[in-house]
This record gives sequence, C-alpha cells and structure tokens, in this order.
Amino acid sequence: MDKKDKKIKSDAQDEVKTATAQAVDTQQEEPTSSETAGQEANAPSELEQKELENVRLKEQLETAQRELASLKEQMLRDRADLENYRKRLIRDKEDSIRFANENLIKDLLQPLDDFSRALEAAESTKDYAKVHDGVVMVNSQLYSTLEKNWGLQKIESVGKEFNPEEHEAYMVVVDDSLEAETVLQEFIVGYKLHGRVLRPSKVKVGKPNV
Repeated sequence: MDKKDKKIKSDAQDEVKTATAQAVDTQQEEPTSSETAGQEANAPSELEQKELENVRLKEQLETAQRELASLKEQMLRDRADLENYRKRLIRDKEDSIRFANENLIKDLLQPLDDFSRALEAAESTKDYAKVHDGVVMVNSQLYSTLEKNWGLQKIESVGKEFNPEEHEAYMVVVDDSLEAETVLQEFIVGYKLHGRVLRPSKVKVGKPNV
C-alpha cells in the first residue's frame, strides 16, 4: 500500500471518529422522547395555571375586604369619639358662660348682706341716719371690692379737660374764663375696666368763648 492509499484510509477513519463523537453529543444534549413526555406531564396546564391565579386573587380580595372592614370600624369609632368630644366642648362652653360671673357674684354677696342688715337695723329702730351710714358703707365696700378684685376704676371728670373717649356731653355751656373745653359737672359716674372704658361719664361741659 502506497502512501496515498494510507492517507485516504487515515482520513476516512478520522471522519468516522468525528461523526461518532457528534452523534454521542447529540444524544447527550437532546432528551429522549420518554424524558420529554415526563416533563410535559409534570408542567401545569394553562387551565390549572388560571385556577391557581384565581385562588391567589380570591385570597387577596378576602384580605383586602378584611382590612377595609377593620378601617371602617375604626373610622366609626373615631367619628363617635369626635362627636362626643364636640358635645363635651359645647357643654363646657355653656357651663363657662353660665358660671362666668360666679366669682363676681361671690364678691358681691358680702356687700349685699351688709346692705340688708343696715336696712333691718333702720326699720327696727326707725333711725334713718343708720340707713344713710349703712348705704355709705355698702357703697364704699362694693366699689373697693370691684376695684381690687375686678379692675374697676372710676373716670375722673370734674375739672378735667373734656375727652370724648371718656366723657359724654349731656350739656354744653359757654364760659369766658375757660381756655379749653372742660368738664364742669358730672351727672353719671363713668368707669373703666382694666383701663378700657366700660361706661363714659355723663357730664356738663364748659366751652370757651371763641
């Protein structure tokens, strides 16, 4: 056998080996028909997948409904608490208005008692001088209580320059001796409460002759 024939024979053997190796690789890579059938049998069908999805969605819906019911219950409780709080505020406000002057009334009870005792003493003795003294005492005590405890202050008027914020002119006369409008007489006493005019004084005003 010459060299040419040996080379042809060697090439043929190499081709056989290559084809054999490729066949083995193909068998390893591709599953057998029985394996493919087993995998298809284990894979869930489209209907089963939809059923599983429906079950999952149903569970989510039930969870959401429970959470919604809980939130609704909490909202109703909060609304009831808010309504009770609102009613309590209204009740407290009404009580505050109704009893706002409680301390003032308590302070006025003592002068009222003294005034009643003065009247009783005057009636029993027919000594009306005691009535006068009792009235003076009660008047002093009453003003002192309101001034000390409640910030009441008399407005000074007679001899003062007329101030329209504190004085209300009931009568006006011309007086040549005056250089400015001046309060000559006080008809009704005016008062301030904590510095703010509570009631202006009713006065007679003297006006310079210009």
